[in-house]
Amino acid sequence: MDTLSLNGAWSVRQCDAKAGTPATVPGCVHTDLLAAGKIADPFFRAQEFDAYWVSEVDWEYSRSFDVTERVLGRERVVLRCHGLDTLATIRVNGTEIGRTDNMFRTWEFDVKDVLRAGSNTIQVRFASALNFTIEQEKARRLPGWNSGEKIGFHGHIRKEQCNFGWDWGIRTVTCGIWRAIELVAFDVARLCDVRIAQQHAASRAVSLRVSVDAELTASATRTAVGATVTVTRGSKTVAESTVALRRGSGSTEIKIAKPELWWPNAMGDQPLYDVRVALTGADGEILDRAEKRVGLRTLVLDRHKDEWGESFQFVVNGVPFFAKGANWIPADAYNNRTSPERYRDLVESAADANMNMLRVWGGGLYEEDVFYDLCDEYGICVWQDFMFGCYTYPADNDLFVANVEQEAVDNVRRLRHHASLALWCGNNELEQGLVGPEWTDRTMSWKDYSRLFDDLLPRVVSDHDGQTAYWPGSPHTPHGDRSNHRDPTCGDAHLWDVWHGMKPFEWYRTCEHRFNSEFGFQSFPEPKTTHGYTAPGDRNVTSFVMEHHQRSGIGNSTIMHYMLDWFRLPTGFDQTLWASQILQGMAIKYAVEHWRRSMPRGMGTLYWQLNDTWPVASWSSIDYHHRWKALHFMARKFFAPLLLSGIEDQERGTVEIHLTNDERAARALTLKWIVTDARGKKLDAGEKAVKSGKNANRSVHTLKLQNLVDSNGARDLIVWLEAYDGRVKVADNLVTFARPKHLELDPNPVITTTVKQLANGSFTVSLKSNAVALWSWIELAGADFRADDNFVHLRPGATVKLTVTPATKLSVAQFTKQLRVRSLADLSRG
Repeated sequence: MDTLSLNGAWSVRQCDAKAGTPATVPGCVHTDLLAAGKIADPFFRAQEFDAYWVSEVDWEYSRSFDVTERVLGRERVVLRCHGLDTLATIRVNGTEIGRTDNMFRTWEFDVKDVLRAGSNTIQVRFASALNFTIEQEKARRLPGWNSGEKIGFHGHIRKEQCNFGWDWGIRTVTCGIWRAIELVAFDVARLCDVRIAQQHAASRAVSLRVSVDAELTASATRTAVGATVTVTRGSKTVAESTVALRRGSGSTEIKIAKPELWWPNAMGDQPLYDVRVALTGADGEILDRAEKRVGLRTLVLDRHKDEWGESFQFVVNGVPFFAKGANWIPADAYNNRTSPERYRDLVESAADANMNMLRVWGGGLYEEDVFYDLCDEYGICVWQDFMFGCYTYPADNDLFVANVEQEAVDNVRRLRHHASLALWCGNNELEQGLVGPEWTDRTMSWKDYSRLFDDLLPRVVSDHDGQTAYWPGSPHTPHGDRSNHRDPTCGDAHLWDVWHGMKPFEWYRTCEHRFNSEFGFQSFPEPKTTHGYTAPGDRNVTSFVMEHHQRSGIGNSTIMHYMLDWFRLPTGFDQTLWASQILQGMAIKYAVEHWRRSMPRGMGTLYWQLNDTWPVASWSSIDYHHRWKALHFMARKFFAPLLLSGIEDQERGTVEIHLTNDERAARALTLKWIVTDARGKKLDAGEKAVKSGKNANRSVHTLKLQNLVDSNGARDLIVWLEAYDGRVKVADNLVTFARPKHLELDPNPVITTTVKQLANGSFTVSLKSNAVALWSWIELAGADFRADDNFVHLRPGATVKLTVTPATKLSVAQFTKQLRVRSLADLSRG
């Protein structure tokens, strides 16, 4: 087999222009024009508008390439396109060889007859997806909702839907050769599918059934074709087998000696095995190769009848676990800019925040292989949506359905072997939308809906995966009236009463749903990020540019509404940005702690959202430049395997303390509490031996503080909670009876720092304060960093130590010079 990559240098031109611009493949027209200086950065200020014209015209990519006589002498020569975005017409040496209409598919075209030895040319012409959808909408209306945009009718096209804009995303309807493109030439046979099914016995023995399908050429009838399968763990060969192929198909069963099981993050290790398949001819010549990496585990969605209705919980290797994580959206508006290093940084950040699941949202992409590889490595389970979100689709059109079927087959086959794959989900919020006033039988009927999500997609998953659960949509109620998409007794729920519904944070404590797959609260990015897309005159949250970088309607006003409910009015722009982040963290913490206290009734919480596609005010916990917001630091604690939390009751003067243990072993700990006034004077303290069963939650103690509430008042009390395993603190938390804005805190706490450099280049920063300093955080003026904690609470007499790793190497002097420490008091100080 010969493979000739066509990645690299191309030329791109507007179709009615003669001159071309240097281009890079994989890529897209916007990044090519940006690199050539033909457009300004759409992310800066409101320059997005200046680039709208790019979406309104057609573009052509072209290049030349050489083909050898050896390649031409092969029986088959195909052009393999791993990703074309979207409406492409392809010509080789002036001859049209094919057209495409689906960004999510892999396309192949026979080109042997149009190639010649020596120099060849290829042109890929992309019609405007925006113009196409506008024209299609004139013929048939397909309404949508929640995208935040009034243009871009993306139900008509199989393309990344958030390209058209969303309520957190820029509108930049791009095009291009977005994944690899190559020539593949072969004789006799090539691999077309390798499927690995796991069989786990009650005795804990594990075997792999490896099924091989090969495409045979005419000459294959004159030679025997077989395959060898080798399983390795690191450098060690675990098992080998041969596969006899009949008419190109065959399978073998391989027993794994002493299998090491794969576990989600914080539940165990993530051992991975490489499965290598070599396709061989009669003389032993290797015709083709494939390699898959697998983790040995069972991972199922368990839905059994229980006292609350029907469970919705994931079970790995027979152990139910509480799903903790977030929703994933594309990591850049221009996908080619998401490097493997950027993928790793985001997935590693999810793992560092004690997450064990990410939901790949249905309005974006089936992600790159590297994303799923990283989730395998870090123990992050993947809830994988099919790419349908918040729109109606022409499911009564047979051509559309056939196109979707091949899209689904391509991606199920590509992803099914991953240890991290936990669920296939049909769509995002279609059932929620189908009960809306604009969605009628003329746009998309329930019959049309069922054709896609109750028939086609589950059949594809069953036929081509067979081991991963399928769920029709999110949210979805499996019983009763389908329009009741937030039934607390079964299914999954999207809970937006806080934020969109303007309910107070306390509303979360009224919710007892089985699995909360979406909920969220917005914040602004930190000043470093915000200053990068604004000019000095823009730096007011009501400015045009700041509202342009806010796609959720009156989102900035919503942030301020909640901010004034919880905090004193910040005194400046930067202070407002930081206050919004603390506010966001409080909202999600309020919800997650409640739902973790509700386990096993509720068994999952995935907040909206992990990341951003561009610099914007949004629901993310990590901004576009991968800077952790306060929420992400807080998530490290509220998603920690051991959670210590308290429920305050001002009227009764009590704090009910809960210990939630996600670990696979019971814990015996010492609970300690200190009650202070708002300036840090100790009023009460105590400790108690407590126990928590494995994978369990229980109320371990109730503090009765009515006398202190009566004598000091709710505004002058703070309860500090800590749990110890011996002398090691394993969990902590803080409870108040009043909003932070009403607490009688010292307005000028003095925080001192002690800095020490570690051998690996990291630093420890020890923080002390002479008074209570809530949400104290560090930043570096000239460098990004990672820290094991931030936005911490300080009380007099206690030291909090942070470990900080700068993104660039710094000396102690440089680090100390750049170090800034602030707290809640700094946000409203005059």
